Amino acid sequence: MKKAYYHLPGLFEFYDLYKVFLPLFREHREYFYDWCDIGSIYGAPGDCLWGGGRVGFGEADPRDVADLMKEYGISSRLTFSNSLLQKEHLSDKKCNDLCALFKRNGSAENGIIIHSDLLLEYIRSKYPGFYFVSSTTKVLTDFQDFDAELAREEFRYVVPDFRLNKDLSSLEALAPEKKAKVEFLCNECCGFDCFDRKNCYENVSRKSLGEDVEDHVCVSSQAARGYRFSDAMKNPGFIGIDDIQNTYLPSGFSHFKIEGRSLGSAVVLEFLLYYMTKPEYQLKVREAIYLDSSLDLF
Repeated sequence: MKKAYYHLPGLFEFYDLYKVFLPLFREHREYFYDWCDIGSIYGAPGDCLWGGGRVGFGEADPRDVADLMKEYGISSRLTFSNSLLQKEHLSDKKCNDLCALFKRNGSAENGIIIHSDLLLEYIRSKYPGFYFVSSTTKVLTDFQDFDAELAREEFRYVVPDFRLNKDLSSLEALAPEKKAKVEFLCNECCGFDCFDRKNCYENVSRKSLGEDVEDHVCVSSQAARGYRFSDAMKNPGFIGIDDIQNTYLPSGFSHFKIEGRSLGSAVVLEFLLYYMTKPEYQLKVREAIYLDSSLDLF
C-alpha cells in the first residue's frame, strides 16, 4: 500500500500538544488511517536568527524536544528559512547549538528547511548528516523554476508554492525520482491570486534578524478573518484527504506538508484530526487531548 507522509507544524511551538498526541498515535494506531504516517515535525524556537516563514514563538527546551522526537523515532526539521542571511550571521550561537543538538539524535534522520544557499553550504560543511528541504518561502510559482529546483542534488525534498498543487498535467509528467522529492503544502489559506507573498516572507526574515520593521500588511481582502481551516478548504490549491488518496498517491507523490506554526494548538489538533484520524475516532482523540490537564489548548 502506498503511504502518505505528513510533515507537521510546531516542533518547538506545539511541543506540549505532541507530548500528548504522539503516545495516542503509537498506542492506538487503530484510531488513525493506515495509509498515512508522520514524516517529520518541523519548527524553530522563538528569537531564532536563522528562522523564517513565520515569526517563531516556540518556547520548549530544545533538549526536551530532541528527547521526545528520539523517543518516538520521528524526524525533526529545523526551520531555517531566513532569506536574508549574510556571512556574519552564520556564527549565531543559538542556531549552531541547535544544529549540534539535532544533527544526530536517535534512529530518525533529521532535516533542515532552508532558503539561503549561503546557510545551506555552511551547514553541509559544518554539520554533515542533515538532509535538506527547499523552502516554500522561495515562492516557486513557475513550473520550470520548480523543476530546476527538483534537479538540485542538495535537496531531498522541494516544497513548491501552493499554486502549483493542481498543475496535475505537469506534475504527472515528472520523472519518478523527481516525484519522490515533491512535498506539497496542503492547507494554505493565502489568497490564490496573492502577488505579495515574497514580501510577506521577507518581512519575517527581517524580524528574525532583529530589524525594527513594521508588520507586513496582508493585501488580501479577507486578511481580517485570520486563518480559518474552513476557508483554507475552499482555496483552489487545497489538498484534502480524498485528493491525497485518489490523485496524488496513485500518481507517485507521497509527501504532504501541513502549515500551522503561527496558529494555536486547537487549530493544529483539527489538522491532525482531519488528515490523520478516522472519523469514528475523532471524538476519542479530541477528548483525550482536551481533557489532558497538562495542556493549554487555548
